[in-house]
Amino acid sequence: MTQTRVEEQLNKALPEDAISIMEQINAAGYEAFVVGGCVRDVLLGKAPSDWDITTSAKPQEIKKIFRHTIDTGIQHGTVTVLKKHGEKYTGYEVTTYRIDGEYEDARHPKEVTFTGDLSKDLERRDFTINAMAYHPKSGLIDLFGGCEDLDASLIRCVGDPMERFGEDALRMMRAIRFAAQLDATIDPVTMEAIRVLAPTIAKVSAERIQTELVKLMMSDRPADFILFYQSGLSKYFLPEYEDAMVTEQDNPHHCYTVGEHMLHATMKLNLEALAREYQGEEFLKAKRYLRLTMLLHDIAKPRNKTIDEAGIGHFKGHPQDGKNMVRDILQRLKFDNETIHMVMGLTQYHDREILSEDKAMRRAIHQLGEQYFPLIFYVKEADVLAQSDYRRQEKLDFIKGEREIYQLVRQEAQCVNLKDLAVNGADLITAGMKPGKLLGEVLQNMLQEVLDDPKKNDKEYLLKKYCSKDI
Repeated sequence: MTQTRVEEQLNKALPEDAISIMEQINAAGYEAFVVGGCVRDVLLGKAPSDWDITTSAKPQEIKKIFRHTIDTGIQHGTVTVLKKHGEKYTGYEVTTYRIDGEYEDARHPKEVTFTGDLSKDLERRDFTINAMAYHPKSGLIDLFGGCEDLDASLIRCVGDPMERFGEDALRMMRAIRFAAQLDATIDPVTMEAIRVLAPTIAKVSAERIQTELVKLMMSDRPADFILFYQSGLSKYFLPEYEDAMVTEQDNPHHCYTVGEHMLHATMKLNLEALAREYQGEEFLKAKRYLRLTMLLHDIAKPRNKTIDEAGIGHFKGHPQDGKNMVRDILQRLKFDNETIHMVMGLTQYHDREILSEDKAMRRAIHQLGEQYFPLIFYVKEADVLAQSDYRRQEKLDFIKGEREIYQLVRQEAQCVNLKDLAVNGADLITAGMKPGKLLGEVLQNMLQEVLDDPKKNDKEYLLKKYCSKDI
């Protein structure tokens, strides 16, 4: 991409607020540039989520220039400048050029020194594609070949990767995550440094590791998780994958090791269909649950493997054991309770077959939980598509039949739990029943009858049958 084309793209994308902030800083006698991820995203044709600004002005000087600011991370040189639009404010992080001191914990610099030299600030950044700065008058400042690396779809450290990863070990995961997100490859020297320094990822908090893991799993290349394994990183934050990657399945239904199968399954989810069933934030949540489930759904297979007399591998009990392992893994990585609950359930039920009849489907929805439907069908389908082609179409047809029955139950609004029942506790009390254990038992008996025959979900019928004088 030519320099003229690059600057045209950036000029067109720059928000007025960012231009105004830079101009006000310039008017006060200081330098200012938009920097980092926002520059990278514009050059990739993406809309930046944030516009970060770097400047030669120190935090206290920024606070004098602007009326509305927040001390976001003032000890590290960051002040958030607020721009008002009607009754709302938009924040822009403005950070002083800085030089990081010695890193003692593979995460935090011991001290930060402010500098007036932009080049010193850029050379401390992680990757070349994140070390570019721009000002409409000064043009693109690209001292380390970031633009060239973007064109080559290459993730490469600024300077010595051993130093960059030694400063912040999480950068090793970020390199792999960026490769997945940007459909890029990792520079060989950068990749070798990751292999050497992989054990230092153990110094990074679980919360930060979780963030990078989720970003990779939500990318278009979730199977790039294999780079965590090949580099040695996963040994320190998801050691369960070590056995999974080398456990052969020895079964005609499978053609990959357990770990390879799970990674292939992350790529087989039907996201187009998912987007038709879920919109906006609900789609993102569903995608997150599904990607994590496919990454982990067979994680217990190595410990459950047996070989029969014919040399065929079996994994009895792995869904239930997998559920418990998923709980331990996701709790260790500090996932929220809802995500843990959903991935545990989808793992537990991923092998559960449901007879292709509405009665069986109603009972399955009731027993498993409505929250797992229709997600469980996406899990089953991806699981099959990541297996060998042995009886594949037969299995896919069975799943299709399950889904069709589920859709019928839903379209007819058939009762699958107490909240759908035509009678509630208040109705029973009105009919003369006293509150207590018996009331709950009667409601459960009504539900069981309606699960067998949805036509009996009739208030008059149920009250007449279950609220006789004998009761």
